[in-house]
Amino acid sequence: MQINNIPFGTTDWSTIEPTRHAGDTGHALWRTRQFGDIRVRMVEYTPGYLADHWCSKGHILLCLEGRLDTELEDGRRFTLLPGMSYQVADQAEAHRSSTDGGAKLFIVD
Repeated sequence: MQINNIPFGTTDWSTIEPTRHAGDTGHALWRTRQFGDIRVRMVEYTPGYLADHWCSKGHILLCLEGRLDTELEDGRRFTLLPGMSYQVADQAEAHRSSTDGGAKLFIVD
């Protein structure tokens, strides 16, 4: 990843208006900033959230609160707790997220 033409700045995530994204169950609230080709998000999943699709977008994802369960299309499963992260390249391994009790994440993609 190349990070170019972004001057130093700060983000107060509480001032970014969230957008609601429905899952198969539950929903996600995204607070999003776009910096050229780089999207940065603070995402909150409600308890019982299950993604409505298999995602093939690359991400670097950090779990801030709660528990995030990630299933890969090949059947492997991973659990993130606060302070844990994952990274995956674009078009590398399709994945989808779920959470029983809710989760708060910081995502760069």
